[in-house]
Amino acid sequence: MKTYSLTDNYVHKFDSEKIDIGLSTENLQVFYGENHAIFDGTLQFRKNSITAMIGASGSGKSTFLRCLNRMNDDIATVEGKIFYQDLDINAPEINVYEMRKHVGMVFQRPNPFAKSIFKNIAYPLQKSGIKDKKIIAERVEKSLRQAALWDEVKDDLNRSALALSGGQQQRLCIARALAMDPDVLLLDEPASALDPISTGKLEQALQELQQHYTIIMVTHSMQQASRISDYTAFFHMGHILEFDRTEHIFTRPRIQATEDYISGNFG
Repeated sequence: MKTYSLTDNYVHKFDSEKIDIGLSTENLQVFYGENHAIFDGTLQFRKNSITAMIGASGSGKSTFLRCLNRMNDDIATVEGKIFYQDLDINAPEINVYEMRKHVGMVFQRPNPFAKSIFKNIAYPLQKSGIKDKKIIAERVEKSLRQAALWDEVKDDLNRSALALSGGQQQRLCIARALAMDPDVLLLDEPASALDPISTGKLEQALQELQQHYTIIMVTHSMQQASRISDYTAFFHMGHILEFDRTEHIFTRPRIQATEDYISGNFG
């Protein structure tokens, strides 16, 4: 197996006076007991863009993503800073539940509630304190439209969400996250269990959503990263070896490990 220098890296930095940053991390480190899983994770995520995280299984990309809305709190020690609107959301005094309204997450496998399509979206809104039925109905329709699902389900909103196809369930989960009106949307391999047609619909929805949201996604598919992302971060053994515009990562990477991974000569 090839070995690479883990200190040889290139991480593109934005001029924050000219570029709006939706989320950023500073020296993010993650420990599972004695296992150091993420080293010096310092990244900036441009607002209204799609950033893809790629790398081999176990490289740390999903661990890093889960840190961004504190999903690792109970299973790992997370050090460093995570900035959202100049606020360190990794600070102990942060209300995690309130923060997750602004930084939503969709997981690898669809996880709809065993409720109707309508109630899958209405229920979290009600739990957050929204009682007005008109507002809830408007939010349900808006989020389903944003997730490119409305036209497929509008005539049968009382149907069980569990009766939807896998691709529809995943878009429903995205709609459920969007209904909370976040600024940042985290996606952990959202298309890994989907067929090509469903993947295409999901990717089209994400490209439309990036006009209004900062989207950060883990993907095992380099083809998907190259198709829809604006920026790509390459992870290897818990290190971010390269972060740059996607076109640069896939056509002229600066780091040998990145080039080998992209070309299939990795490992």
